[in-house]
Amino acid sequence: MAYSAMSGSGTISGDDPLQTAIWRLRSRGCWTDAAALLAPHATAPAPALQRAALLVERCLFTGGGWPEAEDALRSAEATAQEDHERGAAACERGHLAYASTVLGVRDRADEARSALGRAAALLHPTAPGRALLDFRRGLVAEHLAGSPQSARAAYRRAHAAATAHGQTLLLSFTWRHLAGLALRDGELAEARHGFTESLRIREELGYLVGTAPALAALADAEPEPEATRLRAEAARLFRLLGGVPTWLADQLVPPSAPAV
Repeated sequence: MAYSAMSGSGTISGDDPLQTAIWRLRSRGCWTDAAALLAPHATAPAPALQRAALLVERCLFTGGGWPEAEDALRSAEATAQEDHERGAAACERGHLAYASTVLGVRDRADEARSALGRAAALLHPTAPGRALLDFRRGLVAEHLAGSPQSARAAYRRAHAAATAHGQTLLLSFTWRHLAGLALRDGELAEARHGFTESLRIREELGYLVGTAPALAALADAEPEPEATRLRAEAARLFRLLGGVPTWLADQLVPPSAPAV
């Protein structure tokens, strides 16, 4: 039975029925249900890590569920035996600390940097997990350190590694964040291309919970009336999923309207 830490890194592992069920739940924002499928297997390192990754992702998308994610992450750290398992667990801890900081729950920026640095020391330079690690180091550089140049370099490393390892969903994230930096620099054609690729991948994979953010991002690079059409579609999906991801509300929901 194959397992993977799926937070931004993968989709369905072959034809494994468990992984297929997990992906279908995760892609629709049902992280708690997806994690519950792994609970019977979570005494082993790989499923324990995947379960933690799902619950960490729920925190980032919903702004809630922090105690459950912390518990799952501690279990994953306790079951890790090999360096690559310890490194992957450290990567998830860094991501949880990043999410807490960027969402304004609690400032854990130092913990995020420390955990991702520990992951870098544990993961082999050519390990599949390096792509996700580089992407997350880019997030910290861009959103916590305010260093777009360092972020761009990290995103590019992540993009190349994700391509090499066939991590298609992660490519949708690297495309999107590289496009965001291009948009900041006024490179509209490059931004549109990256945002379009990100959206295409998410639609092809059926990653519904990530499609509204991709539509909203592309809208920022498109002229009218296309921008309005894209935002309307993003708002429709946002409402369909019950207001997830929560951080998209300010972009899509008028001040007088309810957030969900």
